[in-house]
Amino acid sequence: MTGVQVLAVANADADQRLDRWFRRLFPHIPQGRIEKMCRKGEIRVDGGRVKPATRLQSGQEVRIPPLPDPMPEDALGAPRVQKSAISDADAAMMRRAVIYQDDHLVAINKPAGLPTQGGSGQGGRHVDALAACLAREGEDKPRLVHRLDKDTSGVLLLARSRQAAQALTDAFRHRETRKIYWAAVAGAPLPRMGKIKFGLVKAAGHGKGGEGEKMRCLHPSEIATTDGAKRAETDYATLSALGGRVSWVAMVPITGRTHQLRAHIAELGHPIVGDGKYGGSSQENLGDGWGAQLGGEISRKLHLHARYLKFRHPFTKRDLTLTAALPDHMARTWDLFDWRAEDVPVDPFYDELG
Repeated sequence: MTGVQVLAVANADADQRLDRWFRRLFPHIPQGRIEKMCRKGEIRVDGGRVKPATRLQSGQEVRIPPLPDPMPEDALGAPRVQKSAISDADAAMMRRAVIYQDDHLVAINKPAGLPTQGGSGQGGRHVDALAACLAREGEDKPRLVHRLDKDTSGVLLLARSRQAAQALTDAFRHRETRKIYWAAVAGAPLPRMGKIKFGLVKAAGHGKGGEGEKMRCLHPSEIATTDGAKRAETDYATLSALGGRVSWVAMVPITGRTHQLRAHIAELGHPIVGDGKYGGSSQENLGDGWGAQLGGEISRKLHLHARYLKFRHPFTKRDLTLTAALPDHMARTWDLFDWRAEDVPVDPFYDELG
């Protein structure tokens, strides 16, 4: 067990998230423990309380509380997970998931149900840990540069170096990437194409540990007067609708808030199929939709998929476009409704406008 430490933030670590900086220095400390230490005020920056997502600045002093000693194989400062700790099945799954890789980055088609990072109740099986099996000999494991919800599948980007991670993180933060999600939603949104501008604020869960926490939508006029509320904006386009019962919708998150797409489309009365959190588990919905469960042969899993990601490569400076195939449960739904990728524009928003 270590004692209290105070570490200065190096110039090279400026503008890095506190939790990522912490995990790089102390890779044996799980994400959930870091979040708990922040909540309790045990981790402080320049004497003040901070959140895991706080951006560090060069020269700041970070208070590190007493920590358990690492296992012998852990090396301070090397963000690696031992490949031997990953099962053969998980290693094979991760390698099958790769849709693009080069000397600087790796992109995977994240399976639905696999968390992006560890946290409360997530255990050690998540992309951030399993990425170790994608590392090249002598390299650190690839680093996450953005996230997808546990039950959302699709394109997820990782960087092979800190320089690549910083460049890609900046691209996401400055909205220099183009992300398109596909979803099956209940009902048929009207108008068929539009922009959703509801603000979002966190609503506490009802469980002992905060389980059931979700985002609540607010009218834009209420954002400024509601504590914790944030502006959020989503573009959507209906690609196909079947008799008003279910629709294939493309969505672009202009902002990147927690559960933004799920909360926004549900607020219109058209929850994503399989979304028990925002659409309810029954066929009933108080909006214009039909509830989040369609019954019959339709899977009860969430039908939300990060289909498309376009960005400028941080080193070659060329535009790179990545596309992820639908997960099995969504592919079966698409087959049932005879929805085909070749029948719709790759980017329906640009194609519609131009």
